[in-house]
Amino acid sequence: MSRPIIEVQGVSKRYELGQVGMTTFRDELQRLLGRAPAGPATREFWALREVNFTVEPGSIVGIIGRNGAGKSTLLKILSRITEPTAGEIHLRGRVASLLEVGTGFHPELTGRENIFLNGTILGMTRAEISRKFDEIVAFAEVDQFIDTPVKRYSSGMYVRLAFAVAAHLEPEILIIDEVLAVGDAAFQRKCLGKMESVSRLDGRTVLFVSHNMAAVSQLTTRAVVLKGGRVQFAGSTSEAIDLYVEEFETHLVRNYVTGPLPRKWPGTGHARIERLSFLKSTPVFQSDADIEFDVELSVARPISKLRISTTVFAADGSAVGGSFGAETDCWGAADSRITWRVRLPNPALAPGRYHLDLAAGHGDFIGDRQEYDVVTDVLYFEVLPPKSPSGVLARWESGWGHIMLPSLQCAPI
Repeated sequence: MSRPIIEVQGVSKRYELGQVGMTTFRDELQRLLGRAPAGPATREFWALREVNFTVEPGSIVGIIGRNGAGKSTLLKILSRITEPTAGEIHLRGRVASLLEVGTGFHPELTGRENIFLNGTILGMTRAEISRKFDEIVAFAEVDQFIDTPVKRYSSGMYVRLAFAVAAHLEPEILIIDEVLAVGDAAFQRKCLGKMESVSRLDGRTVLFVSHNMAAVSQLTTRAVVLKGGRVQFAGSTSEAIDLYVEEFETHLVRNYVTGPLPRKWPGTGHARIERLSFLKSTPVFQSDADIEFDVELSVARPISKLRISTTVFAADGSAVGGSFGAETDCWGAADSRITWRVRLPNPALAPGRYHLDLAAGHGDFIGDRQEYDVVTDVLYFEVLPPKSPSGVLARWESGWGHIMLPSLQCAPI
């Protein structure tokens, strides 16, 4: 049995919070004489506590957890950017990391120069880097700018080149943080495919941090769940995602969106959407589940009819589809509040992240139509892959689109 390519043993990381800085000779003299003024106290913050896990060669492992769980700190330690306060890590291979925009490249150097610099740091010869050069540039789609200093790159160009360098210069261990979210949807799909191929075909190891559970489910077979700087779970991805979602349900507030709500244009002013709230405590849904939420409106002028409509958008901002409720009698007196329950029945959304635009008004597209109020970019939620009869999350390729079509009905004739 091969040895783990990554071993993390009892790793802890402490930071000092408060004012920590340089002292002058006068400060030190006053301190020695007992005359130093009381300064702001510092306090300890443990970003990681007794973290233990191993990673086998050639595997793709997800690192998941809520914001502040310690994911980025762990990756910085594994990337040798910072040292642990306690514990040990053992890495049996070269490491390439893509943690955040701005790391890994020298801003004054061109894209070409940074490619060769990074390859040299990984221990590759100039001839080895040259053999990979054209492939890197083509993957990153920056051929027109390869001799431009990277400080002039957009964040998307920077990330494309940084990922291409990390993935193509043949490190044994590839560490990828959520930074890929900077790229567009097409490039994200290309990156996910590349990570899968370098693991399956080249036998390299990938650590992947993401808040996108659909991507984690698609790409990884094992995952580590961090909570409060500690390992809460290490094992199968499906179990890890179930635990992560359960933790979400425990900690997220019920009223997911409250005012002031974003608006791109004013409505007639008869009524105003004041608050939106999901019925469940977390905005995470299975692909075959109804999506339900409450809409609270304040009525400025009497209304007798109300129609709620919504447009669903994917994470990349593309419209997935719209849905219109039937116009319904609604006796709203002036200066009153009314609450409506809205259900989008089994929208068959593919795994991924979505959000809604919401309108309240009356009429339809055929007759006279008026919008009392329109709010945009609200009610963010995530859809998980469907589960098979065995309880395992089904596989879904992100390039297949945003709608899961109904099951085919087949019969002999």
